[in-house]
Amino acid sequence: MDQADFFGDAGLAGSVIAGVDEAGRGPLAGAVYAAAVILHADRPILGLADSKVLKAAERDTLADEIRLHAAAWCIARAEVEEIDRLNILRATFLAMDRAVRGLQMAPHLALVDGNQAPPLSCAVKTYVKGDALIPSISAASILAKTARDADLVRLHGLYPQYGFDQHKGYGTALHLERLREHGPCPEHRRSFAPVRLHYATTVALV
Repeated sequence: MDQADFFGDAGLAGSVIAGVDEAGRGPLAGAVYAAAVILHADRPILGLADSKVLKAAERDTLADEIRLHAAAWCIARAEVEEIDRLNILRATFLAMDRAVRGLQMAPHLALVDGNQAPPLSCAVKTYVKGDALIPSISAASILAKTARDADLVRLHGLYPQYGFDQHKGYGTALHLERLREHGPCPEHRRSFAPVRLHYATTVALV
């Protein structure tokens, strides 16, 4: 089927429009994820919403629906080393660029959640609260969130002492307590304050 047969949320006939969102900018550990989704006009997906307001089971079900019915989708990530080297904003933009470039068809326009436009291989429009308002961004937020959560469960298997399966790397009281008790693991972001503070304290003690 030709690209012109696909339509996005902005109502531009003949344009291929992708929704883009991220997951994991704030946590102290793990990669930052991004997803890009081009919805299919003839295969609507019911129940799309901001991933943060959905229950885990709802997100998982919708993620399966998106993979099955979307015209195109891609999930990408930027690694902890890239986050520490580039900073979290630039690493997030890198993950978004990888997601857009990984789509099975090249979009003419990317609709991105938030108010900061990443440098992508196509035109970009930003939308504050776009993950709640624009279906393709909602779909991207669901794919990014479910992929990242699954990865943190995997990390829990490698480093069970931190409880990654519970807090998904965010700086909860439990996570900070385990970080003080065990020190950082290789998946902790050294550029983030609580982790950076641990390294600074360790060096001072030495």
